[in-house]
Amino acid sequence: MSESDNNIIIQYAKEAREGSHKLNTLSYPQRQKVLRAVAAALEEHKAEILEANQKDLAHAKETNLAAPLLKRLELTEAKLKTLVEGILSIAATENPIGRVLNAKELDNDLVLVKQTASIGVLLIVFESRPDSLPQIAALALSSGNGLLLKGGKEAEHSNAALHRVIVDAVHTASEGAVPKGVIGLITNRGDVYELLKLDKYIDLVIPRGSNAMVQNIQRSTNIPVLGHADGICHVYVHEDADIAMAADVAADAKLNYPAACNAAETLLLHKKLLETPYQGTTAAAFIVQTLKEKGVEFFGGPVAIQHKLADKPAESFHVEYGDNHMTVEVVDSVEAAIAHINQNSSHHTESILTSSPEVAQQFIAAIDSACVFQNCSTRFADGFRFGLGAEVGISTGRIHARGPVGVEGLLTQRWVLQPKNTVSGYATVGQFANGERNYTHKDVTSEFQK
Repeated sequence: MSESDNNIIIQYAKEAREGSHKLNTLSYPQRQKVLRAVAAALEEHKAEILEANQKDLAHAKETNLAAPLLKRLELTEAKLKTLVEGILSIAATENPIGRVLNAKELDNDLVLVKQTASIGVLLIVFESRPDSLPQIAALALSSGNGLLLKGGKEAEHSNAALHRVIVDAVHTASEGAVPKGVIGLITNRGDVYELLKLDKYIDLVIPRGSNAMVQNIQRSTNIPVLGHADGICHVYVHEDADIAMAADVAADAKLNYPAACNAAETLLLHKKLLETPYQGTTAAAFIVQTLKEKGVEFFGGPVAIQHKLADKPAESFHVEYGDNHMTVEVVDSVEAAIAHINQNSSHHTESILTSSPEVAQQFIAAIDSACVFQNCSTRFADGFRFGLGAEVGISTGRIHARGPVGVEGLLTQRWVLQPKNTVSGYATVGQFANGERNYTHKDVTSEFQK
């Protein structure tokens, strides 16, 4: 890359930083106005956006893009409607910036407050899914963060249309206070690797895409990375589960949207279900057959193959299919299910289907994943369904945000120290050292959270 090209990349990052600063100077009603304007603009320009998406879909079909990626690439009126609802939901929440987490009186005229704050500049790298762009943009605007976006080439036209609509709306609604550079769109693939070197300008990287892409980014940067590489989710059916419910939930977890990272990839069945009579067959066979009739194709573990629950053996228990394929295996107990999941899961989302509160709690306590459910589809692991408004991604890491990452995950914290008398009060460490003032360290959080 030439020096001039590198300077352009740095300029993108600087503009995003400046945009973050400008967002933080707006009142929250002003930022809410910006978010509502973005939602309205997406609705107003949906024909233009869908037309751009059709160009991407046509090219993707010509180049034989994989079916799961093609599904993620597609934008529809229904998807745009969901995006608009999500953005309006974000706009309706309380101000995430400056929220008091803790307040402590250091003495009778000095108060220390810990409050939420913007992270700064985020770099989001995502594949195939153009609907990620407005979700992420809305979360960044709400949380006061500047944003650099790099979408996949397969969504080039869709991303360009969405970006243009959003930055125009932001600039207009803020009456020019927030520059269009607050959200930068990177189109050159090679620029990503230059951006990953800019730890001086970029504060957090969030990759959304294939396992290979996420791991490549993690290896290529010193900037903190938030995200997940795999979506290998499990549904475990315990011996006491309601069988009709189990079949319904398992089918939803797999088939509601097979390409999603929260779709179930492995079905675990308690061994007693092989012997439990149900509607002329066994409970295990009924569940598997129900899913087969709905379009699921199973690969089996050794025990599942032995009991003819699948025709073909699974090559591995650590596979994210992203389509209608699914692994099925039989386990001896809830403890065996827990061990299997903790060994083979990507630590994204797992669900137990059981009527026993005790067994459910045992499972929930022992599973080492970001999301753990009882009698619910894994597809609930989603920022919109969690009431976060939208999500920037899902993190399986154990530091900072974990699970669906909404506005809260895009915030850090800072400390603000002020005298109660903000006109003439002041403090020095010397005043406390010489006994003129004494520390009280009294918790006064409740006074600031009213």
